[in-house]
Amino acid sequence: MPPAPRLRGQTALITGASRGIGLSVAKRFAAEGANVMITHVGDGPLAGSIVENLHEISRAEGFDARHLAREADVGDPAAAQAVVHHGVAHFGRLDCLVNNAGIQAPTPSDGWDDATFARIIAVTLMGAAYSARAVLQHFHSHPGGGTIINTSSVHEIIPKPGYLAYSLAKGGLGNLTRTLALESAASGVRVNAVAPGAVLTDMNASWAQDPQAKARVEAHIPLGRAATPEEIAGIFAFLASSDAAYITGQTIYACGGLTLYGDFLNNWAS
Repeated sequence: MPPAPRLRGQTALITGASRGIGLSVAKRFAAEGANVMITHVGDGPLAGSIVENLHEISRAEGFDARHLAREADVGDPAAAQAVVHHGVAHFGRLDCLVNNAGIQAPTPSDGWDDATFARIIAVTLMGAAYSARAVLQHFHSHPGGGTIINTSSVHEIIPKPGYLAYSLAKGGLGNLTRTLALESAASGVRVNAVAPGAVLTDMNASWAQDPQAKARVEAHIPLGRAATPEEIAGIFAFLASSDAAYITGQTIYACGGLTLYGDFLNNWAS
């Protein structure tokens, strides 16, 4: 059964949406009736084909929606501000910001590369803050508010040894979500986060495309398998819709049970 058009008439800006979870979110939003603007870095031809695909999805569902791609490095505050302004100018308004852009790379705590560390924080954490600052100025300028949804991770609360910058960024996203939600609640703005666990995306290709490595990863997941990006995208659509009208300041862990500490299943600690 196709999804109900819960987002008909909304306009969403989704950062880092040329692949992975962001791409699946863009497709799901288009299928549910939204106008979609995606950002990317260095994926011009791919982004163009994605926009055409979004138009095809909209037409197939009977929607006369508009879609747009724009290159923007959201780790640069000026670029984050500019892409929000462009979206407002092009569509007339924005209703939803999905802060999905993120970078993951090894940063061991006893000797990381400074440039890599700074870049991960700039894009994954500060990029969300810069984009939120810009879109909140828009949301607060007219009645009706809006929604912000941050792409977090189970590593918002579970350590990721060897990836200190990524852990810091995702942990910071948790408090960014809660603080923005509290500050903006009176303006009708809802802010939430989705925290996936193991997902079959390009970012996880090192294990997702290796059957033995994939089996090792999935052995730690209580539900016994990794998620598809499409399964995660549905949660974003829910949070952007009126079905979630009374939810703000929350991180939803879509992790197959990873945050249940499955290693305690056999009660060895007692």
